[in-house]
This record gives sequence, structure tokens and C-alpha cells, in this order.
Amino acid sequence: MKFRRLTTSGHEMYKKAMDLYEVSFPEHEQRERHLQADIMVNEEYHFNLIYDNDIWVGEIFWWETAEFIYVEHFCILPEMRGRRYGQKALALLDEEGKTVILEIDPPVDDVSIHRKVFYERSGFEANGFTHVHPPYKKGFNGHSLVVMSSPTLLSEAEYHAFNSYLRTVVMQS
Repeated sequence: MKFRRLTTSGHEMYKKAMDLYEVSFPEHEQRERHLQADIMVNEEYHFNLIYDNDIWVGEIFWWETAEFIYVEHFCILPEMRGRRYGQKALALLDEEGKTVILEIDPPVDDVSIHRKVFYERSGFEANGFTHVHPPYKKGFNGHSLVVMSSPTLLSEAEYHAFNSYLRTVVMQS
């Protein structure tokens, strides 16, 4: 498994990556294409495709600070699911040696419960903070999410540092 970072929307895989992104996440959780293209040059942002040898299996987009990695979007191609690619990708990300933070929908239905169990099997723990992710697009409201982290729970100070970064860097980029 390996990550291949794209830094320009001119890359031959960008359109395929964005097509997967658009079918994998609800509209209110997506950046507009031109904004996604704009942030790819940001050194802290990693627009990574996931490969098993030379086979594209998914993508993981994250922000990296000195203290933590925030996974903004992560998905495996539908036809590649069930082959442990998600767990392998998270293990590869863990090799960066930093706290990894991500958000999931509250576990209220089969899909969201399954997703939470997947992340728990991958070493993540649900933090107890009340968290609302700001809207990506005008006309949408923020939405409640569960913050998960690995390898340990976040302290209150770590959560506030993450939430501040989310609001002042990620959402302003």
C-alpha cells in the first residue's frame, strides 16, 4: 500500500478522484471542485490517492500540523471495499507518528454504526466533545459529528486546538 499525493487538478487522476469524492460524500460535506483544486497547493493539505501496487483503491485527504493529522475525507472505491484497504490505509497514515483525528456521523443507523465499528477496529476512539462541523457551502448548516482520534482520546486542550484549526484554516482555505 502507498499514497500518491496530487498537488494539481491537472493530474490525469484528478477527475476520477473527484468523481469518487462526489459519489462518496453528501453534497453538504463536499468542497466545490474549484475550491478543492485551489487548496491542493497548500503544504499542509494532502490530496492522496491510495494504491495497492499500481491499482487505485481509494483516496484520503488530510491536513497535517506539527501536532496532529486531520482526515477531512476518506473513501475506498465501492468495488474495492471489504478487502481491508481502509484499515491498511489508516495503518499507513499512523506511520506518520502523530495523533490522527477524523469525524463521523453519529452512530444512529446501520451504516453509521458499521462505520464507527470500522474505525474502532482500526484503533480509533470516540471523543465525548459536542462537535458541529461548519458548512462547506452557502445554504447549508453545520452538522453534528463525532470526533474520533487515534492512538488515544484527545484532551480538552487538544480538541480545542483541532477545532480552532478546523474553523480558521481548513474551512477558510
